[in-house]
Amino acid sequence: MAVYPEDIIAKTIAFVKSETAGEPSGHDWWHIYRVHKMAVYLAAKENADIFIVELAALLHDLDDWKLSESGSCHAFNWLCACGLDSHTIEQITHVIGQVSFKGAGETIKPDTIEGQVVQDADRLDAIGAVGIARAFAYGGYKNRELFHPDVPPGYHADFDAYKSKHSHTINHFYEKLLLLKDRMNTISAKQLAEHRHIILEGFLKEFYAEWYFNDRMEAQK
Repeated sequence: MAVYPEDIIAKTIAFVKSETAGEPSGHDWWHIYRVHKMAVYLAAKENADIFIVELAALLHDLDDWKLSESGSCHAFNWLCACGLDSHTIEQITHVIGQVSFKGAGETIKPDTIEGQVVQDADRLDAIGAVGIARAFAYGGYKNRELFHPDVPPGYHADFDAYKSKHSHTINHFYEKLLLLKDRMNTISAKQLAEHRHIILEGFLKEFYAEWYFNDRMEAQK
């Protein structure tokens, strides 16, 4: 009996949920859930292949360098187990390979509309109120300071520099999050990113106002 796409999507949801439930770094099932839902929304707006988009969105973090050992291929193995043909598997894994942010200097745009949609969905979840919460969840997961006023943000010219940097969480806003609005691929995502970017800017303004409050009071004496 043939396995229909609807069955594959449902099984993949159950599989990814079991793999990521309770994950503490901000890349848990609920992140996958939001990216999946957003990717479906964007795919409809941008006329992308919904089946490729859904599977890539659901599987995009299983082998991410931040969470998995180098060379892991959980997504590929799952797609093979689902009985998909090699061309479809190649399309999905190609999209997954282009999703992750790789530093300020790495600005390569995904070369398919499906890749652009999934990357946009993932990046939208990194900004706004949820993005702020996730940034601090990841910082705590990596035992990073909230902020250190003597450590400025850096510019990562390539992926190796970005991957090896271990700075405080506020720097992450400048090194990645504030860059994302202008790096959205699709018109639909660009529109959504405008408001979420404003949320980031407002948070930073309030953060610095509170952080330096006592310094200002001392200076006024």
